[in-house]
Amino acid sequence: MNSVPSPARIPFLDLHAQYLTIRDDIHRAIEGVFEESRFVLGPAVARFEESFAAYCGVKHAVGVTNGTNALILLFTAAGIGPGDEVIVPANTFVATAEAVCRAGATPVFVDCDADTGLIDPSAVAAALTEKTKAVVPVHLYGQMAPMREVAAVAEPRGIAVFEDACQAHGARQDGKRAGSVGKAAAFSFYPGKNLGAAGEAGAVVTNDEELAARLRLLRNHGMPRKYVHDLVGFNARMHGIQGAVLSVKLPHLDAWNARRRAIAARYDAAFAHLPDIRPMRVVPGNEHVYHLYVIRSTRRDALAAHLAAAGIETGIHYPYPIHLQKAYADSGKGQGSLPRAEALAGDILSLPIYPELPDTHVDEVVAAIRDFATH
Repeated sequence: MNSVPSPARIPFLDLHAQYLTIRDDIHRAIEGVFEESRFVLGPAVARFEESFAAYCGVKHAVGVTNGTNALILLFTAAGIGPGDEVIVPANTFVATAEAVCRAGATPVFVDCDADTGLIDPSAVAAALTEKTKAVVPVHLYGQMAPMREVAAVAEPRGIAVFEDACQAHGARQDGKRAGSVGKAAAFSFYPGKNLGAAGEAGAVVTNDEELAARLRLLRNHGMPRKYVHDLVGFNARMHGIQGAVLSVKLPHLDAWNARRRAIAARYDAAFAHLPDIRPMRVVPGNEHVYHLYVIRSTRRDALAAHLAAAGIETGIHYPYPIHLQKAYADSGKGQGSLPRAEALAGDILSLPIYPELPDTHVDEVVAAIRDFATH
């Protein structure tokens, strides 16, 4: 009989700990949705959309079913489809490229900066063709991509820059929130994100009135009113319960992000002079929100095993660059074509970080890594 592995003593993420801090408010919000009995879109979603748009510093937020659909609907609303190319980084969650394909376009994979993991603007410039319709920088791990540099390459050529902000709720660059810098941005509210729903949810934010109007039609079967269909649309409507839960959590987001930065600062200080332990670099002007805290080590697998033996759970984000996945074998990018993304995949390790993580647990993670690095 196979034994069930015991849970880690220090988990990578503890969603229940956050729930306990806001349990009563969550229950009241969900009860309110049942009292209104508007379970799909409805007032709870509208209230969240208004609050989240204001938080991001934009005019419109359009709530949808998840972050992947946020990207698909964004590309579709922007008129991106067959024959178009969209430049995306190779080291990101697969949904960025998946959404390009589902919109009918072709993802073009480019390399990243070795010290941040963020998209390389010079690689973007080299990948531009007459078919390029958009560039999608990913705000990886909670840090905004080099938006000014990407815009300088793309916008003079009439190429749209869309933010994949699915990991960067509340992040800033030169004082501007994630979601307010590109033409539009997609967010995921998957439960483990800095702002997480009680299930799947997502949103697109933008200042573009026409784009927002198309997004609202597309998410709801292309209907401006019931049984009238102006566009071939999707069923991608945010549920009322998710809007209500997100509205409860949004006022806490900045404090939660500040706690993440405090934990990251403890890690940074502890690892500053350890051999073969290299935290990812924070770019000046960026306010990181540390959806993930990622280090590099040439002995990554051994380090992960050492931490697991100490009861510390870790993750790898992401172990395989998208251009080397079987699903994207026809991308024209084989082994060795994007060397920095491929090197990162072999030595990155994500450490526990979430707002409720006790300092004592942070210190235990540090002690275990010091023990590994110095012996």
